[in-house]
Amino acid sequence: MSSPDRTIHYGWHIVWAGTFCVFACLGLGRFALGMILPAMGRGLELSYSQMGLIGTMNFVGYLAAVLFCGALAERLGYRLLITMALGLIGSTMILIGQSSSLPLILLLYALCGMGSGAANVPMMGLIAHWFHRSQRGRATGFVVIGSGFAILLSGKLIPFLNDLAGEEFGWRLSWQVLGGIILLVALLCLAVLRNSPRDKGLRPYGEKTGPGEPAGAPEESRISPKIIAHLGAIYFLFGYTYVIYATFIVTTLINEHGFSPASAGNFWAVVGLLSLLSGPLFGTLSDHIGRRKTLALVFAIQTTAYLLVAVHPPPALLLLSITCFGLVAWAIPSIMAAMVGDYAGPFKAARIFGLITFIFAIGQIAGPAMAGVLAENSGSFAGSFLMAGLCTILGMLLALRLRPLAS
Repeated sequence: MSSPDRTIHYGWHIVWAGTFCVFACLGLGRFALGMILPAMGRGLELSYSQMGLIGTMNFVGYLAAVLFCGALAERLGYRLLITMALGLIGSTMILIGQSSSLPLILLLYALCGMGSGAANVPMMGLIAHWFHRSQRGRATGFVVIGSGFAILLSGKLIPFLNDLAGEEFGWRLSWQVLGGIILLVALLCLAVLRNSPRDKGLRPYGEKTGPGEPAGAPEESRISPKIIAHLGAIYFLFGYTYVIYATFIVTTLINEHGFSPASAGNFWAVVGLLSLLSGPLFGTLSDHIGRRKTLALVFAIQTTAYLLVAVHPPPALLLLSITCFGLVAWAIPSIMAAMVGDYAGPFKAARIFGLITFIFAIGQIAGPAMAGVLAENSGSFAGSFLMAGLCTILGMLLALRLRPLAS
């Protein structure tokens, strides 16, 4: 049944395909918006509030998708659902690049958000099937760094496309090029992903055999409504805060600190580079010292990032802020996905992760909308970043109050 020990377990092929999936559905489908938005805003003469609304509509779509994608994954299979969702993202992004109507762009980006939710949540749930609890943090950590690769790419590619086509048309070309890349990733996921280790005659990676833990013994579900609510509150605070930074830091660097688009892109690329460490580093750390302690540490580092940029710092401290954000950028999604698998077990993981992601998505909707309104009224995003820092302090305290998972 199992492959020899010296061969690579197919679960790791699921991981690298999952990295590409997250690269496409979140990295390009969502986080590239921060690089495209300044030129797009000028080209379409958008206000800060309208720019914030574009980001919000993406999260509205994400919110709509996450409630049903767990059940849909069970009906269609993870592989087919993820492929279809990536196809939706790529298609809508290409159409956005051809649009000039703000209402149409809002509708298309909401559909793009639906695709992001319908790809990301099943992908994280799929890892719970392929990896035992002892290895789950590390595996999800490698999956979530796909967003970091996308930030690295967008930080360099989008300024290049703006120069190539001119600012007036460069943002349109950016949407279409990124959409085409996502369609290619959809084909890759169709070729590589599998719904269960049983499809390959395997057991989950890291599953021990022996008298202490019989081979193939299912993990017990320890989930409860109270735990779901607690996890949801933590994930809400992460969603509410990180998206303010991810959406508006480039705009802040350009409009409030006098950076050129290329220089701001270089700063954003630092986030992408450092974020490649965030998932594996903190996911593996959570396997060793526990999920709740690692969550609290991550929230503390995020607080530093947000409060630094809130005080109109010199460039050196702006770089420190971006360094802190990049270092932990995708740590919380990897820890939360692993933690849900720990509490709920692999067969309930996708549904429960979808539920807390619904709460997370409400935070993502509220975050950019509130930040845009505050900036519109004050003429600066400083107050928005201060608000984010206060919320992550609360997240740190809630993480420390999580009930430890019994062995």
